Amino acid sequence: MSLAMRVMVVWCPDWSVVAALDEAGRSNRSPAAVLSANVVEVCNGPARSEGVRRGQRRRDAQSRCPELVLLPANPDRDARAFEPVLALVEDLRPGVAALRPGLLAVRAPGSWYGTETAAAATACQALVEGGVWDVRVGIADDLFTAEQAARTSEVQSWVVVPAGGSASFLRGLPVHVLQDDGSRGRELVGLLQRLGLRTLGDLADLPGDAVEHRLGSYGAEVRRRARGEDRALFAARTPPPELDADVSFEPPLDSVEAITFSVRTTAERFVSQLAHHQLVATGVRVEAEADGVVCSSRAWLHPRHFGARDLVDRVHWQLQGAGVGGSLRARKQSGTVRAPIDRVRFVPEVVEPAAAHGEALWGAASDDLVERGVARVQGMVGFDAVRRPVLQGGRSPAARQALVPWGERAVDLRPVDRPWPGRVPGPAPVRVFATPPVAEVVDDAGREVCVTDRGVVTGEPRRFRVGGGAGGQGLPWQPVTAWAGPWPTDEGWWSGGSGPSARFQLVGADGRAWLLLRGPEGWSLEAGYD
Repeated sequence: MSLAMRVMVVWCPDWSVVAALDEAGRSNRSPAAVLSANVVEVCNGPARSEGVRRGQRRRDAQSRCPELVLLPANPDRDARAFEPVLALVEDLRPGVAALRPGLLAVRAPGSWYGTETAAAATACQALVEGGVWDVRVGIADDLFTAEQAARTSEVQSWVVVPAGGSASFLRGLPVHVLQDDGSRGRELVGLLQRLGLRTLGDLADLPGDAVEHRLGSYGAEVRRRARGEDRALFAARTPPPELDADVSFEPPLDSVEAITFSVRTTAERFVSQLAHHQLVATGVRVEAEADGVVCSSRAWLHPRHFGARDLVDRVHWQLQGAGVGGSLRARKQSGTVRAPIDRVRFVPEVVEPAAAHGEALWGAASDDLVERGVARVQGMVGFDAVRRPVLQGGRSPAARQALVPWGERAVDLRPVDRPWPGRVPGPAPVRVFATPPVAEVVDDAGREVCVTDRGVVTGEPRRFRVGGGAGGQGLPWQPVTAWAGPWPTDEGWWSGGSGPSARFQLVGADGRAWLLLRGPEGWSLEAGYD
């Protein structure tokens, strides 16, 4: 095999534990283990020295190491933490392949700095300087041998297998190195040990047809690996494109209007470079810097996707709301002098394929006109002053409504598909009162209808009226022609709420239906169905 096809593998042991400890702000010298389904998935060196092993139950691991730090498994976290490692190696040599978090491969390391040893030393130095303390490198003719070479090397060191020497290097390795190939590898290791095979050389010496007949296609593939004939290939990843866009001001600007006007071209460039990659941004973070320090940062969401105008509007609203607005002279007069802005940056936080946001057959001009009109109103009265109602989960009609600023995506809403015990069944009322007016409901004897703690109605509703109460003058009484309920609920009892209450649906003699609430303070009219 030619030198150009040789492979370098970089291995960072126990990466899941390293990433989890870093996220938790704990020392990497603490004995720690990552658990999945109460089973140790990965443990670090200090934990292994206390007897903790992969595959142990949580209780067994803690009995061997009482001070063991238990961490949850999170593949996304591991991948995010490994991204800087990939970027560091990618700066040295493009064509990096992420095999899994903690393990990467790259081709032709010998052509970087003259020798393969120099290339391995350079990679180790770059990663250590980047904060990765435990890094090991292996170089060989094929991927499997290079990985095993990395696993046999010392901390911040490397093992270079000579060209054509894969088979001899692998012969002495124990078969349990195959356990890293998942459940299939662990099952195969158990079978090989029962057959009396202790090293990869023992497996490599077996006849190929006999191995395939007894162990299947996977066993034949493992035998080829043990002979240094690994056929596995890896595809180099494509580095993620730089989608950020920023503009610097020299001299710095102290007027929101001047900053807004100056970022238009940058906003257009930001949107066009996303379009070049067939992407659109539905979430963007806008950062403003003063003297090299971020003084204003906010993440914005869009119900569809951001255009250049939308970004310019967000810059205007953000800086105005942050108190940067007006001229320097006006800020001095108000006593709130702030450093002028010298840089504005757009960072895409949520990007989606542009095909998922294509326009309809006849376009979306009417929607754009509405959005531009509302944006002008927001510019006059403030971004948060123009809101739209959004449906969310809740028991009362008022609780099921949420008001979201126009142009902002609704987030952190209560889920609609939950049971919500005590919720009145549909159809939903047409009118919900922001301030429920006082009401009165009485039975045949003129006594007020109440609901006991057990949800029992003290009398059948016969008449009701809106208003009145405490001697006030309300609307005329009218008979109840139909009613339903009660739907008891006890909301907010854990925080000292209003206490037990119940809702009723009443239909008056005029044919209109109402939703009334009987609470500790009496009756109130929550909504109407007319």
